[in-house]
Amino acid sequence: MARALLRAALAEATLEHLTDVALLLTTELCAGTVRNAGTEMELAVRIDDTTLTVSLTDRGPVPLELDRRAAPGTAEHPVAGPGLRVVAALASAWGTRHDATGRHLVWFTLDTAPAPAAEPAAAAQPAPAAEPVPVHAGWPGPQSCRWLLHMPAPVATRLAMPSLVTELLRRLCEVLGADAARVLLDYGDGTGEQLLAQHSVVAPAPVTTPCVEIRLALDAPLRGRLRVHLASPTATSEELATLSAHRIALAIESDWLRGADRRRRSWMTYLAETSELLAQSLDVNFTTALVPQIVVPRLGHWCAVHLVDDRGTVTRAVWGHADESALGPLRSWLDADRDQPGGLQGRIDEAVRGDRPVIFTTPVEGVTVPLIARSTTLGTLTVGRPGTRPHTPEDVTLISDVARRASLAIANAQLNAAHVAVAQAFQRALLPRALPESARVEFAAAYLPASTGTDVGGDFYDVLALPGERWLVAVGDVCGKGAPAAARTGRVRDVLRVLVRDGCRLERAVQLLNDVMGEPAGEQQFCTLAGALVAARTSGAGLDGVLVLAGHDQPLLVRADGSTGFLGEFGTAVGLLDEIRLCTTRHTLAPGDTMVIYTDGVTERRHGNQFFGRARLAALAAKLPGAPAATMVAALRTAAADFSPDPPRDDIALLVVRAR
Repeated sequence: MARALLRAALAEATLEHLTDVALLLTTELCAGTVRNAGTEMELAVRIDDTTLTVSLTDRGPVPLELDRRAAPGTAEHPVAGPGLRVVAALASAWGTRHDATGRHLVWFTLDTAPAPAAEPAAAAQPAPAAEPVPVHAGWPGPQSCRWLLHMPAPVATRLAMPSLVTELLRRLCEVLGADAARVLLDYGDGTGEQLLAQHSVVAPAPVTTPCVEIRLALDAPLRGRLRVHLASPTATSEELATLSAHRIALAIESDWLRGADRRRRSWMTYLAETSELLAQSLDVNFTTALVPQIVVPRLGHWCAVHLVDDRGTVTRAVWGHADESALGPLRSWLDADRDQPGGLQGRIDEAVRGDRPVIFTTPVEGVTVPLIARSTTLGTLTVGRPGTRPHTPEDVTLISDVARRASLAIANAQLNAAHVAVAQAFQRALLPRALPESARVEFAAAYLPASTGTDVGGDFYDVLALPGERWLVAVGDVCGKGAPAAARTGRVRDVLRVLVRDGCRLERAVQLLNDVMGEPAGEQQFCTLAGALVAARTSGAGLDGVLVLAGHDQPLLVRADGSTGFLGEFGTAVGLLDEIRLCTTRHTLAPGDTMVIYTDGVTERRHGNQFFGRARLAALAAKLPGAPAATMVAALRTAAADFSPDPPRDDIALLVVRAR
């Protein structure tokens, strides 16, 4: 009745171009009043030179503003549903008010400007009938057919798809005189057929009139049907319903394509962020732990990653669940016996043996995808169903894409871990396994590499026990990093050991080492070296020693009484020049005296514009006179490491020799 009254008013005022929007908004207001107030309503239409104002008044028990405060989708939120959202989207202005007498009013306004130039024919056509078009034996007139199918572009683009379909159903019922119409739609995501939109002319009681059902012309995966309840179906009514079904299908397809484009863009962003996250780490455990965080709950309610170890055994690496309380049962399912029928382990083993996803339904539903990188199966990615629906083909494709990215990231992390293991083994091989022990002398050492990754440092220390309670003590710093520096470190250490063990004087041994280092041409073949031959004194306690410095910092001497000083005279670095200048100095360590040999990574440790420096090193060591060698090393190493919050830029090597 309200639609008929408004249509007559618009026709009288020659405002036919407002018919579509005005009738739609009035319908939404009337439907809300029927649902919420359940009382009589008064429709008022006011038209002036610039504005059409439509207001609806009821005597409901609760003010509309109070109803709108409740959360959408709850029983306390009966008014602020799709109807008011449609009004807010299409009206020039709208609002509500109520007074003390219980009168509640909802209104909207539309500008009465002429119809856009793009649709001149609409304004030139004769005014529609004031009453709904009755059913005829033949086809209705052009105006009724236009009313049945045409929706202005501004309205169609601003309406949500269910609201647009609902309006089309209303028009179909008006043209055919039908009792009710509804559209059922299956999105192909496993949730089954759902009610998309409906319109009923009579009370919401079950409709018992005959039904005309028409399949909607939709592309896969969409499937749908239109059901129209007619008291007296005719061939013409079925043809008109079919025509309306095509219009509804077009609206559904357009909305689906727009949604698919939005989903595609969203998934592209998601996959790009996945790649970025996985690329930020080369640690196997951290990279693997990221995968469930990325997958859950976007692609599934739970997730597990299994990896193949060196023996070919598939083991669970990480797992995650959207509900933490369900982690226990999930772990039981994942760790069930492989021989158990329908168990997850069997599906996981099947995915490892194959190269395609495996979908399972027991004991839970999900999909397992192999993790394959560089033609090698690293493990599997298992994802449980997302909430209450099974995985769609699109979901499986996305899970497979995430699995490919995760596989490459895990493979790179495993490769890096192997390189790190080799580098660290190489680094350990350049240092003595254990320092000699003696009743006359005490040794302690520390090494702090600047990098714990694949780089091998160039600093080293060495202590070699010689016959007659003598020891070769060496600390060096080879120029450069990585494998070339490690090779030169090994050459310096081994050549010096062989020459001294064969009885060569320390200074002569360093000169011969310089010849060996100079054989391969290159500017980065030099190293600094501090070498000392320490011997127990034949009479009394203490140590005698000779010291040679080849471009190396002077060792620090800490007396038992706390006094300090630096030992030795500077010489030329090894491998830098064809002829080097060296100076041998002799020193005595009384009982309790300590000699600290270090690399420049200690003194050049930097905090802002300040260096750790030799003075700070001496001051710290002077606080520990007579301390055990291990205590001295630990204190100096900690002080140098804590001097700056930044990671070390150079390797740090410390070697302490203490006379017992």
